Order: sequence, then C-alpha cells, then structure tokens
Amino acid sequence: MDPLFDFTGKIVLVTGGSRGIGYQMVKAFATRGADVIIASRNLENCQAVAQECRALGRQALAISAHAGRWDDCDRLIEQAYAAFGRIDVLVNNAGMSPSMASHEVTEKLFDSVVNLNFKGPFRLASQVARRMADGEGGCIINVSSSGSTMPLPRAVPYGAAKAALNAMSMSLASEYAPKVRVNTLMPGAFRTDVVKAWPDKGLGPIAIPRGHAAHPEDIVTSALFLASPASINVTGSIVRCDGGQH
Repeated sequence: MDPLFDFTGKIVLVTGGSRGIGYQMVKAFATRGADVIIASRNLENCQAVAQECRALGRQALAISAHAGRWDDCDRLIEQAYAAFGRIDVLVNNAGMSPSMASHEVTEKLFDSVVNLNFKGPFRLASQVARRMADGEGGCIINVSSSGSTMPLPRAVPYGAAKAALNAMSMSLASEYAPKVRVNTLMPGAFRTDVVKAWPDKGLGPIAIPRGHAAHPEDIVTSALFLASPASINVTGSIVRCDGGQH
C-alpha cells in the first residue's frame, strides 16, 4: 500500500455512510486500514456496513443520528469519542436535494434541506475541529455539490446550503489552523443507488466535458487524497471532482 494512502490506525467518521457515495467512502477508508464510524438515520443499514468493515479486520461503530439536528450531532460526537478517543478524519457527507419549484417550497422543507446540508455539518465540523485542534490535529472534508456554484433551478435551497458549506470550509480552515485542515469536495453527477430515480438510470450522456456521470471510485479517490498526507498543503480549498461541469 502506498504510505501516502495508508490509513492504518486512523479513525474516520462518515455521515450518510450507509448508502451512496458515503458508503463507498467508508469502504475505501476501511480497505486502506482505517477504523470507521458509520452514521445515518437508519441504524440497521449502518450496522450492515459496519459488519462489512469488520470482515476486513477493522473496528467499526454504527450510530443512528440525524445529521441535521444539533442534539444528534452532539450525541454522535460523544459516542465516537467514547468509543475511540478521537476522530482523525470527519467526512460531512449526509445531504438531501429534493426537486421542486421554488414557489412551492414550504418552510418545513426549506428548513429540512438547510439543516441537513449546512446547519448540522456546521455543528459537527466546528465541534470536531475544536477537539482536533486541542489534540493531535485532523482533517475535515465537507461534501458539497457542483450545484453550489452554478444555476440550479428547482433546487434553490439545496444549492444555497451547499454554497454556505463552501464558505464554511474556508472559514473553519482559517480558524482552526494549523493543526486542522478543512476542505470542500465538490462532486457533480455520479452513479450510485440515487441514479435509480433518474430517467436514464445514470447511463446516458450528459453535457459536460467528460460526457457522463462519474463512477463512485472517481469521487472516492479525491476524498482519500484530501484525507491523506498527500494533501498536507491543501486546506481551505474547494476541490472540484465534477467532470468539468459548470
């Protein structure tokens, strides 16, 4: 294993880690030696992923938590530190992006989208960053979206919340430096189980330079880079992994 991408002995927490790109990230870190904490609202799914990681010889903790609620975020942090004593890598991945005409968005839906995509990640990142800064340091990766920097009709609250996440990463990177690195990973369209809801099931061409939606491994490798010593000089950055989507 390349020593730059050997995570043996590292503790990695991934929200939204039981499905989609979060699941792919959990497995990628575990395959490379990390012990993992899998968080999502569905405990049974988290436990299934944890069992997969234990089969690889890793320690794995499954926690049911709503990443948009501060009480759940605080409980998640306490349980993670009680089990492992630290978090070396936090991946704020949980999110939601319902499609709806802007004039039809209810206050409840608006709050749900902003809470999960920005409010909760802020709480997790700020509290974990403080603990990292008081300890041995660490790395935080906030998963944003290409929709945060381009027109996104019918998903305005989502794009706006992800744009706030971009700004948050830069500010936290400055506030908790030099021991904590904070970056944004900005994927575009990618093929996981979410593509089942797409008309073409994610198989058709799309109007970006690469020509098609990414495979999960195309995104995961960028997360591994941001979490590894290979990116020691990268912080406060927005790393686009979108196939050239604008």
